[in-house]
Amino acid sequence: MAHVVVMGAGLGGSIMAYELRDQLRAEDTITVVTKEPTYHFVPSNPWIAVGWREREDITVDLAPVMAKKGIAFKAVAAEKLHPEENRITLVDGSTLTYDHLVIATGPELAFDEIEGFGPHGGFTQSVCHIDHALKAREVFEQLLKNPGPVIIGAAQGASCFGPAYEFLFILETALRRAKIRDKVPMIFVTPEPYIGHLGLDGVGDTKGLLESEMRAKHIKWITSARVKKVEDGKMTVEEMAEDGSLKATRELPFAFSMMLPAFRGIKAVSGIEGLSNPRGFTIVDNHQQNPKYPNIFAVGVCVAIPPMGPTPVPCGVPKTGFMIESMVTATAHNIGNIVRGKAPDQVGSWNAVCLADFGDGGVAFVAQPQIPPRNVNWSSSGKWVHLAKIGFEKYFIRKLRKGTSEPFYETLALKTLGIDKLKATKQG
Repeated sequence: MAHVVVMGAGLGGSIMAYELRDQLRAEDTITVVTKEPTYHFVPSNPWIAVGWREREDITVDLAPVMAKKGIAFKAVAAEKLHPEENRITLVDGSTLTYDHLVIATGPELAFDEIEGFGPHGGFTQSVCHIDHALKAREVFEQLLKNPGPVIIGAAQGASCFGPAYEFLFILETALRRAKIRDKVPMIFVTPEPYIGHLGLDGVGDTKGLLESEMRAKHIKWITSARVKKVEDGKMTVEEMAEDGSLKATRELPFAFSMMLPAFRGIKAVSGIEGLSNPRGFTIVDNHQQNPKYPNIFAVGVCVAIPPMGPTPVPCGVPKTGFMIESMVTATAHNIGNIVRGKAPDQVGSWNAVCLADFGDGGVAFVAQPQIPPRNVNWSSSGKWVHLAKIGFEKYFIRKLRKGTSEPFYETLALKTLGIDKLKATKQG
């Protein structure tokens, strides 16, 4: 009998537990340990911030679902991982031991790396967590009463640019509906070397599509931007030249700002030689398995992936939903093999399928593989993307509430977009 612990219950950790239950033997046990008892659908946070969704619309109480699946569930945050001892200490003083561990914690949000940054004592808002999005809504409601300049974007080192673009256009749509768009100058600030880079060196014509949308909606932008500091109502931004030298320093006024932070690994798994990189992300091989501690796997945003290449301002690589889903499926199969005395043989496809909602339209893209050069490099835009994103939200939340492990992104790519060969591949 093997005991598998899943650390984290976000997008990756929750479906990880479901897929493990399908792949393990009846006598094997699973425990999920997470700091929060409820799952919230992060892609809907931009809608929360403008009042288009409420908390209860996008949250799932995980404990009853896990119980029905025969999965133990502990809503207690991890204090420290001790990989040499196959043990995790929790913040309540208890200890959890394991035979195999899957790290699926997501990131720690590095707001503290920039003075005055973030919703916790700073002056910028976030849509990374539902609590952040609800706080952003309060500031948005003040903006409706007292219109002024808006800054949206991401900080240096960020690796998740899609939500910044989504919120930019969702906010623009909300301001038009409120009939105050003419009173709100908007600017997009990003470390990307060009609009639509996305940490992926672009996908299809994301550069042209996104620039066209921004021009049509009278949104200005600054690329290769580094946020120096944020004060109440003012952001100091350094625009860098291609060679990394300082091109210009700008002081941008704002009445509302939503800026995504850089990510790093959580403290519980950081600083462990051979397990985590200098930013605290977990090192894995093609089988999602840590080379030094082969009974430890990792999936999702917490996985260490090197950047695409040098850029004037650091840009990370996003871990998109399909990539995470493929990591999960490969990991579940590989642990299933190991407990049966076989070698791991599944490799995640690491493709990207993304729906970026703009409130009344949107952009979709598919990259196969996510890291170029690619076999498929496709992007498109239209109102259908907004509708598809709503369908995605409803499907995924229903999936979480039912405890099913059907892969959504694979279904979307194969049936809706007509793109094949996106499944995890078998090696050997």
